Amino acid sequence: MYKPLVARLTLGLQLALGVATAGALAVPLAAHAAETAPDALVRQISGEVIAAAKADKAIQAGDIHKIITLVDAKVMPALNFEVMTRSAVGPQWRGATAEQRTKLQAEFKTLLVRVYAGALTQIKDANVEILKTLPVAGSKQVVVQSQVVVGKGEPVKLDYRMEPAGESWKVIDVNVGGIWLVGSYRSQFAQELNAGGIDNLIAKLVERNAKAAGGKG
Repeated sequence: MYKPLVARLTLGLQLALGVATAGALAVPLAAHAAETAPDALVRQISGEVIAAAKADKAIQAGDIHKIITLVDAKVMPALNFEVMTRSAVGPQWRGATAEQRTKLQAEFKTLLVRVYAGALTQIKDANVEILKTLPVAGSKQVVVQSQVVVGKGEPVKLDYRMEPAGESWKVIDVNVGGIWLVGSYRSQFAQELNAGGIDNLIAKLVERNAKAAGGKG
């Protein structure tokens, strides 16, 4: 499960999410949103975790537990998991019980933590360029467009779909190299939902995360 998606996204995540997402979302956005536009916020914060990770030998050596701790503490608070999970699950979310929704969010978070953590070691010789911010028609959302240049390689497209959350901003999707992350998971989740509904999807996510924690996934 998810292997085609992971294979497709891994390179982009290594080049982009480990640099710009981890950097741009390194601290809770609420502290800055009141006085800083989303694009300025991304630009302002992007260097902080990059510098921290480059200075941390354990992260550079691939210490997965330390990386996961960093991602969970610094990156995850800036994501709106309810919106992301609801979008990834699709129409069947409406029929899910409160308990099922809680389990889905927890397992999806665990999945994303490991995806992001796997990218954090790939941050050498990288530069983040903020391009522009575009409004999303019919909503208060914006898309902050950026690109990541690693060494002399071709730029990797990295866009953030963000929406206001109180006095802060939250990320609800990330586009890596032209692929929207949540949309990609939606197509994968649909297979499990069609096969056995919400409980089947939860079981498959639990299985996937357990294998990853054991070094098998």
